[in-house]
Amino acid sequence: MTEAGSAAGPGSDEERDLLGGRWLTGDTPYGAMIDRLRDFLDHVAAAKLDDATAQALDADLAAWTQRLTPMVADEAHRMFGRVRDAPGHGQVFAPAFIPDQMGDDSLHARVTFGAFHLGANYAAHGGAVALLFDEILGLPANMNAQRMARTAYLHVNYRAITPIDKELQVSAWVTKVEGRKRFVRGELRDGDLLCADAEGLFIELLPHQQ
Repeated sequence: MTEAGSAAGPGSDEERDLLGGRWLTGDTPYGAMIDRLRDFLDHVAAAKLDDATAQALDADLAAWTQRLTPMVADEAHRMFGRVRDAPGHGQVFAPAFIPDQMGDDSLHARVTFGAFHLGANYAAHGGAVALLFDEILGLPANMNAQRMARTAYLHVNYRAITPIDKELQVSAWVTKVEGRKRFVRGELRDGDLLCADAEGLFIELLPHQQ
């Protein structure tokens, strides 16, 4: 059984880090910054900005862009997406989820879609739901893989409105393994209401692939 909250992949730390970059835990300054950035994006999406505030924010963002420009690194040395204990490994476009139980071939978690993922009428954007499934289904697909498995196919059925700002339940489980192929299913629920379900195919990479 994998510890709840961990999104560790196959093999050792070195094998999980296929591109050779560094992995971080969620309690580092970078991990805390990613949490703050996620919260910031929700507030920007939810706010009605006056011109003065928008101009001030634009100036601040321009200053930070200038400060970050000399720090741009090649993919193997970037930190974005390499926070081991954070949802999506710290990629802020993935809806935040909290794993409650992770087995050898299954995952049960809680997720809340914020204003950043709003489609309209307090419903989460369909693309955000699909992105969540790609992330969630990919975890059990990679749990026992010798090498990383990438998404080859993802089909999502939208059954009901997925609300924002409400804690939902999401689960995923491996249904079949055929050689390098891993077939996975998932569900997103609001209590007893099925909001969406998905099926995906993940294929384990060959030694020369990344």
